Amino acid sequence: MERKPEPELMETAEQVEAYANADFAVPHSRVIELFREVFPGAEIAGAVLDAGCGTGDISVRFARAFPHCRVTGVDGSTAMLKKGAEILSREPAELRTQVALIQGLLPDAPVTPQAFATILSNSLLHHLHDPQVMWKTVRNFACPGARVFIVDLMRPDNEETARHLTDLYCAGEPAVLRRDFFNSLLAAFTPEEIREQLLHAGFGHFNVRAVSDRHVMVWGEIPDGRTIE
Repeated sequence: MERKPEPELMETAEQVEAYANADFAVPHSRVIELFREVFPGAEIAGAVLDAGCGTGDISVRFARAFPHCRVTGVDGSTAMLKKGAEILSREPAELRTQVALIQGLLPDAPVTPQAFATILSNSLLHHLHDPQVMWKTVRNFACPGARVFIVDLMRPDNEETARHLTDLYCAGEPAVLRRDFFNSLLAAFTPEEIREQLLHAGFGHFNVRAVSDRHVMVWGEIPDGRTIE
């Protein structure tokens, strides 16, 4: 099945409210678990970039899991970030000092180049019309030795499977979530396509692995002592 891109940004009030009110506790907690799995025992401190942070739920969860880091969440949707600021304001003061949510379009966001010791992203890649935006973001903002960790949807073989996965995992969810999940599956990349993207970007040493019937994980490290050419 050929890829069918979807809009890059989520900006409608319906989408913002649906995503802000949805319960992502299990899948987002799983993102943190997978990070610990592929970087076992790593000391996570310093600056962290959450690329395509949406309302900032992953940013907050990561900061809570690793209290010595400072997370900058970047997203292109002003509406999502406004809702994220409301949610963040209800967190304890100490955690609020760890997390900053910033509006910006990647790979040219208003943050310091090559300043981040960790770059993470959840469910951004499939939104990008040009997937090299993701890998340019890594190139622009990762410091030497940085850890890179990305989880995203994985495109199934056909629309019938996409509908089955939507029925299986979005039963009882609002119509907007069901619609977006189905469209996102059609817009996602296969592991083979991601490996080709990485080779083109100069990150062929990164790992790519399917971690469920609908998710793919990418992880690796920037070589220490030099930037990627």
